[in-house]
This record gives sequence, C-alpha cells and structure tokens, in this order.
Amino acid sequence: MTQHVIQFSGGLGSFGSALWVAEKYGTANMTLLIADTGIEDPDLWRFADDTSRLLGVPLTKVADGRTPWELFADKRFLGNSRISPCTKYLKQIPCRKWMKAHAPVGDSVVYIGIEKTKHDRRRVPAIARNWKPWRVQFPLCNRWMPELSKEASKAQLMDLSRWYGIEPPRLYALGYEHNNCGGLCVKAGQKQWKRTLDVLPERFAEAERQEASLRERLGDVTILRERHKGVAYSLPLSRLRRRQEAVEAFTTAV
Repeated sequence: MTQHVIQFSGGLGSFGSALWVAEKYGTANMTLLIADTGIEDPDLWRFADDTSRLLGVPLTKVADGRTPWELFADKRFLGNSRISPCTKYLKQIPCRKWMKAHAPVGDSVVYIGIEKTKHDRRRVPAIARNWKPWRVQFPLCNRWMPELSKEASKAQLMDLSRWYGIEPPRLYALGYEHNNCGGLCVKAGQKQWKRTLDVLPERFAEAERQEASLRERLGDVTILRERHKGVAYSLPLSRLRRRQEAVEAFTTAV
C-alpha cells in the first residue's frame, strides 16, 4: 500500500492538503509529519492536535532539538531573509531522516501544502527537486483548482477549517500570512517584524535580545536589511523598534 506523507506545517495549506488526501485515499496509510522548531506558537499545536483528532491520524513529530537561535549560534551565522539555515537543519533534515527510515521511496508520496497563488506556485519546481527521490504532489495546485489571490486562498481555507469545526491558527487572525515560527520567521521582512512588535511584543523582545547576543559574537550581522540610495545597510531589530516607538510617539502627540 502506498504511504501518504503529509508535510504538515501546522498551517492552512497543509491542512487543506491533508483533507484532500484523506478524501481521495483514506487515512489508513496517512502520516502527518511535522517538524518542531522549538519556537512555534502554542496555538499551532492546538490546531495540529485538532487536525489529528479530526482525521484520526496521530502527529508524527520530528525535531533537531535546537531552536533557531541555538542553531545560529552553533553555525556562527544569523539567518535572514536571504539565507535561512533553520529551514534546512530544523525542518528538512529531520523530516528527510524520518522519510529514509520509514517511507520507502518506491511506495511513498509526499504532499506539500503549497497554495495555488501566483507567488506560491512558483516554488513548486524547487520543492519537488529538494524532495527527490520521493514523489511529490501539491494537492492545492492541481490543474482543476482555481488560482486565487493570497488573501482569497487564505479566506477559503479558513472557511474550510471552520466548516470542519476547527478554529484556524490564531496567527492568521493577528495578520500573519503563515503559521510558522511563532511570528519570528527570519525570512520575513520589515512588515512582519513590525507586526510582531505590535501584536506579540514579548516575542519581539526575545528576538531582539537573541540578535543582540549574536551580534556581540559575530559582528555586524542582522536579520533585516534596508536600502538607501541603492546601498544595503544592516537593520538591527533594536533600531527598527526605536523607529516604531518614535513614530507612535509622534502620532500620539499630533
């Protein structure tokens, strides 16, 4: 029997993929494979547990054992929007290790929850290459699925989740596009980090502290960068925070 392995990120896309596979093939040979990075929002695990109960399939958790911050310290490299070793070491390697041990290449299919939007579907070829030699399918990108905007796709999947009696992960309601890394994804840009400062200030403060510690060890490294007159500059989280505080103080005064 073919083994159907859902790369379950805890997001809406992988939730939709899991439902598609369950409807088409059943759940007897389904695996919900999820990597724990150590900094996920607690509500991700609530959503994952709800999905597990809905499908009657236990979560299969894998973990490197390090948080992204611990990984950056070990590798002496601070992840950023251009290069993020945390994806490789905390997600891809643990998942591939499990696959090698439990999912025979010739009799297993990997399912990825990429949504059929202009932005996300461009990632399909690279993701498929990265998962070789296993077969990979992208249920939400099937040719009979309509292409949607990111907002419309998210709204549709949130409605689907609620239809099944599962409240979507709270990060979506807080304005995040993804339910990963507790709002601290180093691949995100200034817009998301400003949102984290606004709605999850305690997490921003921890990220700021971790970045400052790594800067002391590694020099002028930062998660974010900005450009001025065509020149790229480092943008520490502490500077981003002070700017936002100045803007808010000015707005309040006016």
